[in-house]
Amino acid sequence: MRRNRLVLLSAAAMAACSPAWSFAQVAKKPGTPIRAQAPTAAEAKTFVDEAEAKLLELSVEASRAGWVQSTYITDDTEVLAAKANERAINAGVDYAKRATRYDRLKLPEDVARKLQLLKNGLTLAAPSNPKESEEVTRIGAAMEGAYGKGKYCPQGKDKCLDLQDITKIMAESRDAAQLLDVWRGWHTIAVPLRPQYQRFVELANKGARELGFADTGAMWRSKYDMPPDAFAKEVDRLYEQLKPLYVSLHAYVRWKLREKYGDVVPANGPIPAHLLGNMWAQDWSNVYDLVKPAQADPGYDLTKILEAKKTDAKEMVRYGERFFTSLGFPPLPPTFWERSLFVKPRDREVVCHASAWDVDNVNDLRIKMCIEATAEDFTTIHHELGHNFYQRAYNTKPGLFRDSANDGFHEAVGDTIALSITPEYLVKVGLLDKAPDPSKDIGLLLKKALEKLAFLPFGLLVDQWRWKVFSGEVTPANYNAAWWDLRKRYQGVAPTIARSESDFDPAAKYHVAANVPYTRYFLAAILQFQFHRALAQAAGCAGPLHRCSIYGNKEAGRKLDAMLQMGLSRRWQDALEAISGKREMDATAIRDYFAPLQKWLDEQNRGKPTGW
Repeated sequence: MRRNRLVLLSAAAMAACSPAWSFAQVAKKPGTPIRAQAPTAAEAKTFVDEAEAKLLELSVEASRAGWVQSTYITDDTEVLAAKANERAINAGVDYAKRATRYDRLKLPEDVARKLQLLKNGLTLAAPSNPKESEEVTRIGAAMEGAYGKGKYCPQGKDKCLDLQDITKIMAESRDAAQLLDVWRGWHTIAVPLRPQYQRFVELANKGARELGFADTGAMWRSKYDMPPDAFAKEVDRLYEQLKPLYVSLHAYVRWKLREKYGDVVPANGPIPAHLLGNMWAQDWSNVYDLVKPAQADPGYDLTKILEAKKTDAKEMVRYGERFFTSLGFPPLPPTFWERSLFVKPRDREVVCHASAWDVDNVNDLRIKMCIEATAEDFTTIHHELGHNFYQRAYNTKPGLFRDSANDGFHEAVGDTIALSITPEYLVKVGLLDKAPDPSKDIGLLLKKALEKLAFLPFGLLVDQWRWKVFSGEVTPANYNAAWWDLRKRYQGVAPTIARSESDFDPAAKYHVAANVPYTRYFLAAILQFQFHRALAQAAGCAGPLHRCSIYGNKEAGRKLDAMLQMGLSRRWQDALEAISGKREMDATAIRDYFAPLQKWLDEQNRGKPTGW
């Protein structure tokens, strides 16, 4: 599973996908001393309008530079992207500082919300010192570029392996030695990033403290329409609701992998990190063939179907577009097909990590993927287009409101659509002749659980680690040890080879190297099921939740569009209520979805050890 960043600016003035501001339109240059006289509501409105225009301008500039950096990786494009990011970040930080001038004023609701977003929406707050500002943005671009260019060159082999090559091996190989070799090899690409990351944390924290935050982690948590500490507790509450189901899945998979690999998999300890079919053990669906139930095979293989039909990259994307048009959304603009990157070029390095872009924050929608005709990429495309259709839905809102209700919403929309990729959907679009009998549902549910449930603890721990790093609780002296402590605690996975502080395993994950907050993906993993249940009800689906697809249902489309159009103009609780009728994130929809599987797992695990 690829949990993909929305992109725009990973370090821009606002959350990804949001806008920026026009020095020609701003009366005072950033850094001009604040006037001594008391502020007024009219002045606050003027300030917000000017800020919105300038940030929009700089966001578009940085998005264009970022697109080129990601699709033509060179030293020069890294510098250009870093410079554009630096301008956007510096403007965002300056406006965030100046926004505090209006804290005590009674203001119209929209102006007050925009001021709050200015202060709470940063991913990276660059320090006010120009040299440090330039340094932190340069480090950020360099780390992302190094990740994108990363390769492992096995001894005695002619070919070096990039992440796409290694991902294929991790998914398909059943040779434990080969899996361990490429797992270890990929993690070597992160080692050179360790000193850069340490300096990045120092500079990012300095910028966050200049804005009045305790550290960058506190700044990230402040953007969720609730106090940072309350948000941290909310995340823990949601995980605890789901932990028993994850523990059951973990126990079953460990037992089946032990049958395959023997004593390398312990009977009652953590699962070796390299044996779960994915570099980060965040998606276990690639080991389905090793753990699938007897007599529960769904009877089809979507990857083989797509290959047999010789489905090319553009047609893969067309399937996703047609899903949205079936709900009543207009087609993607012609420029989407002209400007997107669908396949990996042969002549240059690119960042293959899938992402969705709205370059001009209006209608210049694109995706960037190295698409292959696989079931995974089929799902990923539906996910990425969820971002694009969300981006277009709110593009008439004022600039500062052109984003999702919270960043988890943006990820959840695409994943909600992906939950409708049911056998019934595949029949409707001509990829399957007949849906399998419901007696095969345990296999379908298990495969989905290997993707969705297996992700939950990883989705939580990435930022748990970074919050601790930013706060100083985890120091450079124990970066790697703390990472593996969290992975064992939450995921129940561990390396089978010694890891030390000469390694830097966190940065073998894109989102760490690129400074992309990760809690959004955990929230999305919760919200997508809540959205799916609500939309399935709107569509009048009477069957089991896991068999419901909203494909072709205009009423579900209207309900979804109403939420999408709100953008960031309202609190996320309001947006959640609009689509689900509830104002609190709720994991019961996940339990509803996987209820038959939970019963089956409990039966399979009877008499066997659980936990680690």
